[in-house]
Amino acid sequence: MHFSAAVFDMDGLLVDSEQVSYDTFAQACSELGLAFKEQVYLSCIGTNAEQIRKTICEGYGETLDYPALRDCWLEKYHALAIDQALPIKQGVVDLLQWLSSQGIPLAVATSSGKPTAEAKLGNANLLHFFESVSTGCQVTNSKPHPEIFLKAAKSLNIDASKCLAFEDSENGVRAAVAAGMQVYQIPDLIQPSEELKLLGHKVRASLSDVLLELK
Repeated sequence: MHFSAAVFDMDGLLVDSEQVSYDTFAQACSELGLAFKEQVYLSCIGTNAEQIRKTICEGYGETLDYPALRDCWLEKYHALAIDQALPIKQGVVDLLQWLSSQGIPLAVATSSGKPTAEAKLGNANLLHFFESVSTGCQVTNSKPHPEIFLKAAKSLNIDASKCLAFEDSENGVRAAVAAGMQVYQIPDLIQPSEELKLLGHKVRASLSDVLLELK
């Protein structure tokens, strides 16, 4: 593989936040007397705040009080994912250190908002590895649209085709592939479907496996 930069998703890839998000959404639904519609929730993974709103409102119908659900969910989520450090996923630090030692510039492309992203990365002591952090609030189109990956590549002044992209979610993989990047998927809550595998990207169990391969 020939690459000049690397772009990383954050949630479920660098920090172990997706299970926290899943659990706190389910808790918020229970507290508000709503059914936990798992497939609706799972289809939100990897998308930004506006796309999450659209997906949940479509999935739950017009009678949903979305602001109440969002506020309850975020209160529970932030207590666990923002107010304290999240666990770091396997192989993250070793891979980031190795890429940095090779002079490879690194960026984040996350659907989270900027304050949230910087808080998570800062709490995990990962923020210093990255030259830029592109976030969901800075783009018009959510993943699976490629806009955020193209923005991240531009922030590094590197053509997208010369970037490695690392993702966990289907929406993220589709976005990175559409951007023309060389893509590794490290699945978290959901394994890739047979349809997704047809995109031809690499699927690995952990970033430790990726590091061994790149070395």
